[in-house]
Amino acid sequence: MKDFVLLSEGGTMPENDEEMKQVMEAWGAWYAALGAAVKDPGNPLGAAKSISSDGAVSDGGGPTNGYIILSAESMEDALAMAKECPVLKGGSSLTVYEAFAMM
Repeated sequence: MKDFVLLSEGGTMPENDEEMKQVMEAWGAWYAALGAAVKDPGNPLGAAKSISSDGAVSDGGGPTNGYIILSAESMEDALAMAKECPVLKGGSSLTVYEAFAMM
């Protein structure tokens, strides 16, 4: 198995309690369907700082606003799982990266 990092960008938040309930139910169903493939269910990302190669620190980082880590046999399998992610229904896009074990 390989690990894949899903990074989300953009999208909208639910506008009311009923929409929030539906979104949370969709997330629960997606995670349940993935089962053991979910290595880290992820979280939204907040404020960011960037560090350049000379050590200078600046505000920002990029448009990424959340992450999820899945285990899959291949990129194709990871993409199939990612295509069902509820974040896409809120207008977000996902970028899927294969993570390589270095140690």
